[in-house]
Amino acid sequence: MDRLDLTILAELQRDSRQSISDIADRAGLSLSACHRRIKLLESEGAITGYGARLDPQALGLEIEVFAEISLTSQHYSALEEFEQAVLGHDEILECKLTTGAHDYILRVVAKDVTDYDRIHRNVLSALPGVASMRSIFALRTIKSWKGLPLSRR
Repeated sequence: MDRLDLTILAELQRDSRQSISDIADRAGLSLSACHRRIKLLESEGAITGYGARLDPQALGLEIEVFAEISLTSQHYSALEEFEQAVLGHDEILECKLTTGAHDYILRVVAKDVTDYDRIHRNVLSALPGVASMRSIFALRTIKSWKGLPLSRR
């Protein structure tokens, strides 16, 4: 991956709705060369998809919670069963297998505390193999994720 690819990725990460022509101009490439590089980045898996960043509060999702989950077993089948179950719940935005005191950290959104109580009781505690759970409520966002750091490569 060279400087031109990184420029293309940075531009797509900043605004994937911009035209290939605009990206090509910023990268100093012809339209066809830029298009070819984007297709190559997609086929190689550097670009995994395109989407819009949505404001959770505009959608009525006022609460963000990080749930630390410990399982009753760390056997491969227990981890696999838990991970498959997580995939079926839209309220769980992210799930990371971690080291340390807990097995997983989940990022969850909810409308309010009552909604999180529902998610806690009916979704999180019902996931297979859950031994313990700890919820950490985010009070406010200081820095939102805007993309991967490409300029440091």
